[in-house]
Amino acid sequence: MNFGQVLTAMVTPFDQKGEIDFNATRTLVNHLISNGTDGLVIGGTTGESPTLTSDEKIEFYRYVVKVTDGRVPVIAGTGSNNTRASISLTTQVESTGVDAVMLVAPYYNKPSQEGLFQHFKAIADSTSLPVMLYNIPGRSVVNMSPETIVRLSKVPNIVSVKESSGDLDAVTEIISRTSNEFTVYSGDDGMTLPILSIGGTGVVSVASHIIGNEMKQMVHSYYDGDVQFASSMHRKLLPIMKALFAAPSPSPVKAALNMKGVYVGDVRLPMVPLSAEEKNELQKKLPDLNIEAVG
Repeated sequence: MNFGQVLTAMVTPFDQKGEIDFNATRTLVNHLISNGTDGLVIGGTTGESPTLTSDEKIEFYRYVVKVTDGRVPVIAGTGSNNTRASISLTTQVESTGVDAVMLVAPYYNKPSQEGLFQHFKAIADSTSLPVMLYNIPGRSVVNMSPETIVRLSKVPNIVSVKESSGDLDAVTEIISRTSNEFTVYSGDDGMTLPILSIGGTGVVSVASHIIGNEMKQMVHSYYDGDVQFASSMHRKLLPIMKALFAAPSPSPVKAALNMKGVYVGDVRLPMVPLSAEEKNELQKKLPDLNIEAVG
């Protein structure tokens, strides 16, 4: 299933008391849709999902679906390292109207590949919603092997994977061995163009909060056959992508949004806001972010 080419892994706006800010959420959703976003991934890593309660997630997901109003697909994070809890949340989230769910590889438990397969299959079997897998070994410790992802792609409603392993050989194998209907998204902004070049569909992006139109321009240039221009875009955007990960995410992207007047508040503990020095370093990049076009 193709959810679009540039999906934004959306931050969760908080107010000064650290509660979900629904007015800011409306503004952010409209900003993203107006600036290159083809779909929203909510309640993921960038959305600070570990700090949200299940009740908060359900209320937040329902609100985002309402604001989006069918303009773009909404994919909601419902995975955790607890299979039963993931099944419970996934089945509850069906009532919010989201278009699909995203399931992260179980962290901390360190399951085997068979354990990973059974975990994802059990959750997928519990829902009628399409499922996007999320492989991010840098955070979950475990890496989903290409063989496991290929096996899971045969489960009827597992339709996509967000690949954040950084292993192009593994991504190539996944694309080669899955059907054309199974979509593979880069989970790393800097790997977008390389993954497109081996047959990937697009990116689940953090940087698109800030450079969404430019990310979309790069992707469209590649698909239109202007590889040279797409490559130039990649080189020019890469420093901005890196700046947004100079400190643990999503602190930098939230700070950048606030600097640009799209107020989303701070992060929840155990994440911390950028220091004054870190903000100053990020601020130096902001003039480069306010670009109409690149190239």
